Amino acid sequence: MNLRKNVLAISLLLALPGVTNAIAATSAPAAAVSVRHAEPIVIRQTAIGEGMPKVIIPTTGATADQVLAQAKAIGANPDADLIEYRIDYLNFATDAAQVGALGKQVAADVQGKPLILTFRTQSEGGAKAISDKDYGKLYLALIKDHFIDILDVEMFRDPAVIHQVVTAAHQAGIKVVMSSHDFHKTPSTSEIVARLRKQDSMGADILKIAVMPHDSGDVVKLIDATAQIRNQYSRKPLLTMSMGGLGAVSRLSGEVFGDDLTFGMLGTPSAPGQVDAAQLHQVLKTIDVALNGH
Repeated sequence: MNLRKNVLAISLLLALPGVTNAIAATSAPAAAVSVRHAEPIVIRQTAIGEGMPKVIIPTTGATADQVLAQAKAIGANPDADLIEYRIDYLNFATDAAQVGALGKQVAADVQGKPLILTFRTQSEGGAKAISDKDYGKLYLALIKDHFIDILDVEMFRDPAVIHQVVTAAHQAGIKVVMSSHDFHKTPSTSEIVARLRKQDSMGADILKIAVMPHDSGDVVKLIDATAQIRNQYSRKPLLTMSMGGLGAVSRLSGEVFGDDLTFGMLGTPSAPGQVDAAQLHQVLKTIDVALNGH
């Protein structure tokens, strides 16, 4: 993705009426627009919610050797801030012993970068299906292995399972990113806001939603909702995105609208529209300099 095109896309986005109105409605009258900042979460010296959006790089390997090779590359890459250990891609995804043993090796290979553990279920765009009962059982076992920094918990699993997993994670000192994914459409702005607020009330430390746009208006809905949550409802770190090529601008403009994390890729993407990590960092830095003057 060309840097000049990325910056142009963000400039055009800022000119769209929906975004302009969202900012105007949530900002004090001033010459410059200011977005309320998150209350940072610091994990292994990485401050999430402070400064530039932090870049997450996922593993996509099916075997232990593939995942370890990816982990070493992510650990050595200066453009990666966190690693997402995507266990649903593994050939042995539901084997807690194997997943945990590999997870400890991954954590040791990423040079101190925070590790997010994720089983993305098939119903939310992941590689494998799993029952709510087995989802909870697997997560509870892995929490006890003490290598996870952040645990991705899907908000639409069984409420009792979610409560049990979130409680166990917090007791173990693990942060929870509560997530919702729609690979088919973009809900209304009010529905996106409602989901993120619900995640907040369910005990999430980081609020996440990913949606699929069908036109530029859908991208604006996601960014509008992000700005509303940040400026009106919550200071918890946000991870929001509009997927696919059409939504790529949402992965780049987080510092403007209140998004604190974004996904990049090294090689194989884990979701549509992910941007190469080096190009992503370049654009994020360009925007950061424009906003802060340094």
